[in-house]
Amino acid sequence: FQANILTELKKWKLNLIQHHKIQVRQEKEKHAAHVKQLQNEIENLKELLHTYEISVTRKDEVITNLARALEKQKDRVELMRKFTLWRIQHVKAKQQEYAVRMADKHFQTALVKKVWTAWRSVSEERWKDKVARACQLRAEDVCVQLTNDYEARLGELTAALEQTKAEILRLHSERDQYEDTMKKAFMRGVCALNLEAMTMFQSK
Repeated sequence: FQANILTELKKWKLNLIQHHKIQVRQEKEKHAAHVKQLQNEIENLKELLHTYEISVTRKDEVITNLARALEKQKDRVELMRKFTLWRIQHVKAKQQEYAVRMADKHFQTALVKKVWTAWRSVSEERWKDKVARACQLRAEDVCVQLTNDYEARLGELTAALEQTKAEILRLHSERDQYEDTMKKAFMRGVCALNLEAMTMFQSK
């Protein structure tokens, strides 16, 4: 009976040891599978991180390019503004020069009229009234002609000035529109970057 008990105990011991070895092997297999799964996940996360790094680098390049383009556009608008101001000053200088020239011409005409009247009054006293009236009419015609010429020239210069002002307004409008477009593009890029970051955090 004691031998049978010892034999049975040995069987139980062997069975227990075998069962323990099987459990240990199963746990090792599970552990190896879990470690392999974790390693695969780490590799996938590394690839995803590399992809995100490339995406962030590209977005930084895009933002840098947009900032450079915006700076160039600002410089261009500033140059156009300076050129327009110079053009307006140039037109004003031309108007002033033309006005001075017309005044000198009018003065010379009036002086010639006076000299002519004096000479005619000295040389022919009896034709004094007639010559004075003729000279006056002639001077009035010349003055009217000069006035018409000056008004026409002034109208042309005024039209050119208005056109220049309209060009300035158009350039300002284009600059504002371009700045709005750049702001929207920049905001779209930032929003896309935020959405990608939120997606990554949510996935984690």
